Amino acid sequence: MTDKKDDVYGDHISNKFNDELMELKTEFLRMGGLVESQVDQAIQALINGDGPLGEEVRAGDKRVDRMEMDIDEEATLIIARRQPTARDLRLVIAVIKMVADLERVGDEAKKIAKFAIKLADEGQAPRGYLEVRHIGDHVLSMLRDALDAFARLDSNQALRIMKEDKRVDEEYQAATRTLLTFMMEDTRNISRCMSVMWVLRALERVGDHACNIAENVIFMVKGEDVRHTPVEEAEKVVGR
Repeated sequence: MTDKKDDVYGDHISNKFNDELMELKTEFLRMGGLVESQVDQAIQALINGDGPLGEEVRAGDKRVDRMEMDIDEEATLIIARRQPTARDLRLVIAVIKMVADLERVGDEAKKIAKFAIKLADEGQAPRGYLEVRHIGDHVLSMLRDALDAFARLDSNQALRIMKEDKRVDEEYQAATRTLLTFMMEDTRNISRCMSVMWVLRALERVGDHACNIAENVIFMVKGEDVRHTPVEEAEKVVGR
């Protein structure tokens, strides 16, 4: 449920200021949609052995980088022109932080695409693709929900994403143990399985960045920084 009492961005006397804040939010969500698609396509390229799709994802990283710079510039200009205070300043600062997380998600998609191309060239699919699909679906859901929480200023949904991060870590550790066991049973699979392990690591990092975005949503809505704090403490902040 959206925090209605805190959903007050865009109520300024200056319509121009309202438009600038709305444009900042829109561009952030547009970039979020792009990196979400990049991760999804990178996973599909890996699982389907689709090297050309992997190349498309790698090429798309430049667009992600360009969007990050454009949004940073837009946010900086808002601070310089409007000198925002309180909730507006929290929004602008949070976007600057979150856009860096989105750019890093794009980097992780590029890494996955690189391994997708490598494994497609090698031909034989190694073990671990089931785990890739499972963890990939999980972190993509987290990223999608984090963007939705931002769009709706929903601190409760953001808190749920923070709680999911621990589950992703557990799934990643379990998948890693499975692949290590398989490599010990047949050393011929070491190289290919190591590539899959790097993909799993990249997906786990996507989950971390989704969690970072969720933490910044709570900062926007509640005005308290919940980074580096236990989930239980964040829960108290959201409940206030």
